[in-house]
Amino acid sequence: MTVHLRDVVAYLDATLEIDRFKDYAPNGLQVEGAPEIDTVVTGVSANTQLFERALELGADLVVVHHGLIWGGGIGRVTGPTAARLRQLLANGVSLAAYHLPLDKHARLGNNTGLADAIGLALAGRDAFGDVRGHALGLSGAWPQPLTRDDAIARITAGVLGQRAAPFVFPYGPDVVRKVGLCTGAAGDLIEAASLHGCDLYLTGELAERAAELARELQITLVAAGHYATEVFGPQRLADELRMQFPSLSVHFVGVPTPI
Repeated sequence: MTVHLRDVVAYLDATLEIDRFKDYAPNGLQVEGAPEIDTVVTGVSANTQLFERALELGADLVVVHHGLIWGGGIGRVTGPTAARLRQLLANGVSLAAYHLPLDKHARLGNNTGLADAIGLALAGRDAFGDVRGHALGLSGAWPQPLTRDDAIARITAGVLGQRAAPFVFPYGPDVVRKVGLCTGAAGDLIEAASLHGCDLYLTGELAERAAELARELQITLVAAGHYATEVFGPQRLADELRMQFPSLSVHFVGVPTPI
């Protein structure tokens, strides 16, 4: 049994509270395809490989964290942008994207998912660090303090599954009592994490300036990969859609990158 596209998008828009955010990109429906859907694919980023996999699965709707439209919109429909739009429009596939709302959400969000993955205790989690009017970072602690080496090993296992090592700038205390995190390219929240009392700050990818900031702030900085830290929201959205729309076939599709 098919489901109306507008009903699924309206559910996601309301659940993720997109009207609360002044984002870098438009949240919600970015490309409109067929009005009725029966298969949904979720993923991290809107790109050709994800769309190819979605088409193989017969998707009518793709839901991502990083959409096709950013800033002032699409300036030119050429090159990869044209190819990606052609994949969607020629096949009647819709695209919806949720950026900061999916980072922030307390139950479905990337930050919550990352905190769960590395085993931070639920009690005592706290928001910090302003990003466009929202405290986007999340702090917490393990049930017992860990040595810095054990903390890094815990992060590596929880995020990267021992497949790779994160970038580490080990300038913080030998014992980690409080962790701050924000997924994606959130290196600039390191100062806010330090002010929040964190011994270690975990994010995805870094700007060059972050390493010396970590040294000056005497905080350990860990970058585990933009993609690797942001699979959690799309995975949880897939679970949520299966629960809320039982007649839909919903798949999370991974397109891993070390960045």
